[in-house]
Amino acid sequence: MNSRNYTRVGCYLLLLIIPLLPLSSLAQSKSLFNGKDLSGWHADVPAMDNNPSVKNPFLVRDGLLVSMGEPNGHLITDASYQNYRLEVHYRFAGKPGNCGVLVHASTPRSLYKMFPKSIEVQMMHQNAGDFWCIVEDITVPDMEKRRGPKENWGITEGKERRVINLTDGSEKPLGGWNTMVIECLNDSIKVWVNNDLVNFGYNATARQGQIALQAEGAEVEFRKVMLTPISRLTE
Repeated sequence: MNSRNYTRVGCYLLLLIIPLLPLSSLAQSKSLFNGKDLSGWHADVPAMDNNPSVKNPFLVRDGLLVSMGEPNGHLITDASYQNYRLEVHYRFAGKPGNCGVLVHASTPRSLYKMFPKSIEVQMMHQNAGDFWCIVEDITVPDMEKRRGPKENWGITEGKERRVINLTDGSEKPLGGWNTMVIECLNDSIKVWVNNDLVNFGYNATARQGQIALQAEGAEVEFRKVMLTPISRLTE
């Protein structure tokens, strides 16, 4: 058994001791994207600050929410959320590349004058489910195996901010639609990609905030962004 599979099994065993949420704890789902426009969202794209000719990289096309990838920036919900499951259907429209869903987002441009303070759930092709710590932090099992030497850990520029996911091969072939589910409950975050558990973290330094989608170099289409509140907490 290779180290990635060993880590995956270990995390599954850990999850067995965590109480499951009853279905009654889930409130009614709501779509964060209406299929027509970007109501409920706002863009934060530094290149647009002083140049009115720069186009917003986020748009609606054929009923899909599209991140064109450039210029780099974020599409951020106007509202903040706490204790929820987020279901995102996405695919890379052309060449594979980079993108991400940011949860518990708050202070804008906190990292590299670009990224809001948050915890990123990576969507980069062949790396979906990685955590990236952006001026917030999270703990996972087998931390040093998945983040590197402890002395290099950090949440700001130049530090080891990436926490590698648990699986290989969970993504669909290029052009296929992927389903990512992110569950944020109290200080924990769980991530599934196409029904595979790909990451689990706890002791997150934030428990609430906005949700953001990235423009980070690659064109990505979103056909579903659905949020289901979790109404009963399990402290």
